[in-house]
Amino acid sequence: MSSSLTLDQIRLAGLDALARELGPVGMVRFLQQFETGRGDYSAERHEWLSGRTVREFVSELRRQRPASGAVQGRNSVSDASP
Repeated sequence: MSSSLTLDQIRLAGLDALARELGPVGMVRFLQQFETGRGDYSAERHEWLSGRTVREFVSELRRQRPASGAVQGRNSVSDASP
C-alpha cells in the first residue's frame, strides 16, 4: 500500500481486508469491539439507581414482564436478604 492513500481509501481497504479474512459477520463482530457509545454511563447510572432498593427493582421488573415470561424452578431475587 502506498503512503499516498487518502484516509477514506485506507478505511475502505481495511474493511475489505476484514471482510475477506473474517467474513461479513466476523467483520461486524470485530468492529463492534470498538464502539464507544455515547453519554456518561457512570453519571447516568447514579441518577437511575439513586435511592432505589433491590426489592423496588424486582417489583418493577415483574410488573413489566409478561405473565408467560415467568421462569419456574429458580430462586427468586425477593427471597434474598436486603
